[in-house]
Amino acid sequence: MPVLFNIRHLEEKPLFLEGELPVEELELAEVDELIHPFQPLVYRLEVQRLEKAILVQGSLRLILRCECARCLKPHRYALELETWAVHLALQGEEKVLINNDCVDLTPYLREDILLAFPQHPLCEPGCKGLEIGRNDQKQPSGLNREPELASAPWAELNKLKLK
Repeated sequence: MPVLFNIRHLEEKPLFLEGELPVEELELAEVDELIHPFQPLVYRLEVQRLEKAILVQGSLRLILRCECARCLKPHRYALELETWAVHLALQGEEKVLINNDCVDLTPYLREDILLAFPQHPLCEPGCKGLEIGRNDQKQPSGLNREPELASAPWAELNKLKLK
């Protein structure tokens, strides 16, 4: 069920909306292969009627199950928009769609949640990536030295005798 409100209820006083929106309603499942929303969106909103517009402001919280972009370790990420707001025009070109005196906030919620998604989710800020094949032990002395200059690509150029 989408987040709807009736504009007729705003004629005398502001309206307060509080609840949870199932993640399926936001259609976020296939947006990013590393980010998987799995708990409902929790919202607390105040809706006010202005002269020729509606102002909606409040907070949004969505828990995401993410995979680290470096090491693929699963972790949770709390996406929180503490001061979310949207201005909905009632007239003009960008007028909000009103259906049976109701306005659906779901598309606006979805858009701002997508913008707040982590671009490269990390399990921790200092993640070094996959640890496969890495070994902190020292290699045998023959393998641990720097490559010799003779094996460098420039060594062949050094052999040229230019006059």
